[in-house]
Amino acid sequence: MDAAFDRLLTPRLVLRRFTRADARRFAAYRSLPAVARYQSWEAPYSIDRAHDFITWLASHHPDEPGEYFQLAVATRDDPATLIGDCAFQPRAPEPLIVDVGYTFDPAHQGRGYATEAVGELIRYLFADLGKHKLTADCDTRNDPSWRLLERLGFQREGELREAFRDGDAWGSAYLYGLLAHEWRARAGTG
Repeated sequence: MDAAFDRLLTPRLVLRRFTRADARRFAAYRSLPAVARYQSWEAPYSIDRAHDFITWLASHHPDEPGEYFQLAVATRDDPATLIGDCAFQPRAPEPLIVDVGYTFDPAHQGRGYATEAVGELIRYLFADLGKHKLTADCDTRNDPSWRLLERLGFQREGELREAFRDGDAWGSAYLYGLLAHEWRARAGTG
């Protein structure tokens, strides 16, 4: 576990622990149908649920195998205002393989924030925590999500066809992976 974790900085962003003050904005963007559409929760996302989740995060640390850890994303100009979040979960049977995810408030999309934040999360997982592989999946209809993964060097490794319920229909998911040596080659870090 990374018990000393406090924050990660990029030129424009801070990825930090959630605070109770984030609950209202967290619940607000997670309640938007366009955001919840491709996620594992239903809209609306209650403020009580947001408070409970943030309370749970306060008692955990990044890099606990089998647990998703969420990082709040804010701008460096306004580090108290949440614009999105990134998550990662080391797999319990093999913690050097990590599942990643992300969600951003639509009001802050289209500015490269997701690319910058997820890029820093990737750097943290490979360079600081020594992970071997990162994985992600996304709904095949969520073009911005899979394009982000590909822009950051993830390779599409497969498709799970009609793998989950989407209302009365079935949805499919793309599977992505990024290996540490691939990331180092792209980053020029050897």
